Amino acid sequence: MQDEDALYDQGNQAEELLKNNTFNSIVNSLVEEAFQGFVNSKPEEAEQREQSYFHYRGLVGVVHTLKQRVAIRDEILTKREAETNDNSGE
Repeated sequence: MQDEDALYDQGNQAEELLKNNTFNSIVNSLVEEAFQGFVNSKPEEAEQREQSYFHYRGLVGVVHTLKQRVAIRDEILTKREAETNDNSGE
């Protein structure tokens, strides 16, 4: 149960970040910067293009991880609500 509580808390914290305007503004700015670096590079500038691509993928990975934590939190909440409903019907 302690691990579940930790996951639940992580989900709450992740949701706070995802709803935070400053966080979203910074992430969007960094994504735009990475995109511009990629599209403004020349085809022969492979290293620069790859660096911009991996920077972008890293940012997407962070946001995806936060969303996963929220989804796990929601699953835990659904499970707890179902257990409560099952116990109240006895």
